[in-house]
Amino acid sequence: MSTQRPMEHDLLLDFLRVVEAAAIAAARTMGQGDRKYSDHVAVEKMRSVMESIPMTGTIVIGEGERDEAPMLYIGERVGRGALEAGASFPEVDIAVDPLEGTNLCATGAPNAIAVLAAAERGGLLHAPDMYMNKIVVGPSVKGAVDIDAPVKDNLKAIARRLNRDVTDLTIIVLDRPRHERLVSEIRQAGARIRLITDGDLSAGISAAVAGSGVHALMGIGGAPEGVITAAAMRCLNGEIQSRFVLREQLEQPEDREKLPDGLADRMKRMGISDPTRVYDTNELAPGRKIIFAACGVTDGTILRGVRFFGTGKRTQSLIMTTETRHVRFVDTVHVEGGPDTFVRFDRF
Repeated sequence: MSTQRPMEHDLLLDFLRVVEAAAIAAARTMGQGDRKYSDHVAVEKMRSVMESIPMTGTIVIGEGERDEAPMLYIGERVGRGALEAGASFPEVDIAVDPLEGTNLCATGAPNAIAVLAAAERGGLLHAPDMYMNKIVVGPSVKGAVDIDAPVKDNLKAIARRLNRDVTDLTIIVLDRPRHERLVSEIRQAGARIRLITDGDLSAGISAAVAGSGVHALMGIGGAPEGVITAAAMRCLNGEIQSRFVLREQLEQPEDREKLPDGLADRMKRMGISDPTRVYDTNELAPGRKIIFAACGVTDGTILRGVRFFGTGKRTQSLIMTTETRHVRFVDTVHVEGGPDTFVRFDRF
């Protein structure tokens, strides 16, 4: 890492540009019903902006293996350091989800975001593209939950820390057949549930932000998203606990079919020797210097989506870092056009 200035000062605004550009590109495809195309344009734009950043970056969580993903694949080198031989730039590990919620963008549904997390080399767990069981809570509940505890006990612990009744809690769960038992147990305990079709990363962030109306995320989602969520929790002082879910542990055939062959070998190559281990926030994102950046594509709980107007567009982003503990919501008007261009300052 740079020894002269904190990584935040070197790269924070650069990463903001990256997620803004990806969000704008994806937002232009919103509602067109083609989730693969929406993801494609976000990936292309994110990568092109990264080429201008003064860093030697390595994608540790991206669009998949090199044979499956032509851009932002795991192990890909990005930034000016990947293009300029002999250049000396900060070495950064990067986890990206250029469009979290591809289906949400394709249908115009809420909570699609472009997101990136970065840390010094070795600062993010290299997680394979598989399932992960997760529980995510905010700062007030940190240290009170246990992923191995019964659902009702965790709900009581959350309610106790928040000084409210279990019936006042709202828990986010992905709407999947694999969660039938989890949903039943939450309802039996008396808590409310917000079922979402996609986007458990943005949902996890909502659980760590006071005033969002969300008190926890529970259930099985993507492992790469779990690592990026952990990076956000490091900045927000929230907590995630997680465990990888193996193929034989999945009850639904459609879930098992989504997992690639040779997963055990891939996990070993990524340094995961015990697939049954419970990972906490600091183990998923152990870096000392973590940057998290996200930009809204469609309107959501935390961020507004991209707004287009005649002479430009407007974005709302979240950028934060462990170095300064600053959490910034950035409202940007991107001005286009000639000398008669005007800037809109009306509120969202």
